[in-house]
Amino acid sequence: MCIQQFLSRLALVLSSVFLLSSCTGIAPRGGGDILVIGDSVMAWNRTSNQAISDVIGSKLSRDVVARAVPGAQFDNNSAIASAVGFDIQSQYPEGRWNWVVLNGGANDMGFGDCGCGDCSALVTKLISEDGQSGLIPTFLDGVQRDGAKVLWMGYYNSPGKSFTGCADDLAALEARIKRNLANRRNGYFLEGEDFVLKSSPSHFAKDDTHPSPVGSAILGTALADIISKADGRSQGRSPQL
Repeated sequence: MCIQQFLSRLALVLSSVFLLSSCTGIAPRGGGDILVIGDSVMAWNRTSNQAISDVIGSKLSRDVVARAVPGAQFDNNSAIASAVGFDIQSQYPEGRWNWVVLNGGANDMGFGDCGCGDCSALVTKLISEDGQSGLIPTFLDGVQRDGAKVLWMGYYNSPGKSFTGCADDLAALEARIKRNLANRRNGYFLEGEDFVLKSSPSHFAKDDTHPSPVGSAILGTALADIISKADGRSQGRSPQL
């Protein structure tokens, strides 16, 4: 791991400790309406109540539980890491949810064994080339057995350099996830790069990697639109569990 990646990870871990202390991610017993899980892209701007999850809740006037944690990997096999939210699968509390909105995979590559080098084996572990098997499809199967619609948010291209070595593998990962969701009833995918634009500095935080409040608002609004259209209800109407 290069020094830049190490420093980026350290910054994420330190910010995670702070965010966890102010996190609103206490899940109701038995489930709820909308659950948001994932990594720092989902969690960024939470301390100012401007994270993607905050925007979704505001746009839809619906209850959103936010459990995303900066630095989280989709598959983190450390028991301690899982206990504090650094494993995205462990962020899911099970129960009956109407929607589970999530992202992930970049930290598995950036901070895992492949170190944003050749991560093709890791990509296949997460999801096979045909999109039908692997850790991600298995996890999504379980979420949908519990009754939830699934909405995966793809990453965007950023001016930052932290994950440039992962670009090809991240593209392959998300192409497979998109293929899986296209064949899945109540499965949806948002192309993050269609909304947060590398050419628009206002979309990014000072680190040029995470979304600014503007970027979070753009992504949260796009996700809320998908949810609203899929549910066939106007924004602001209370859901029935």
